[in-house]
Amino acid sequence: MKPKFIGGGLVILAALGYMIYAGVTQSAVYFVTPSELRASPVTGKAYRLGGLVARGSLRWDARTLDLAFTLTDGQASIPVRHKGTAPDLFGEGRGAVVEGTLTSDGYVKATQILAKHSEEYQAPHDKNEAGYKELIKTLQKGTQ
Repeated sequence: MKPKFIGGGLVILAALGYMIYAGVTQSAVYFVTPSELRASPVTGKAYRLGGLVARGSLRWDARTLDLAFTLTDGQASIPVRHKGTAPDLFGEGRGAVVEGTLTSDGYVKATQILAKHSEEYQAPHDKNEAGYKELIKTLQKGTQ
């Protein structure tokens, strides 16, 4: 083989390898916990903060779209403020990842909220539950 073909092939392989690496690292959702953020806070830095929404901390003003809550990991807590609506699965006692910056007042000003959901599916147990009836309806549609 000619050296220029080998060189060209290596350049293409390197470019392809870089694109794969960049795609994987950008799509992975890494986040810090409230304990990690408390240990080494940097004001003005952008963070992905993950934890549970502390019970009793959720405040929502539908008129101004101001949302305030606290994320906790059981050891430390960080207050979060967001302007806008929350995702459907978002709520107290549930997992969330927020993207935003740490302010000098010690709270995270969130630009995006990602609600985490359980990986376990639990079918409704009570046959009178609306969810159970809907589940049965969808199963029956597939057999007709």
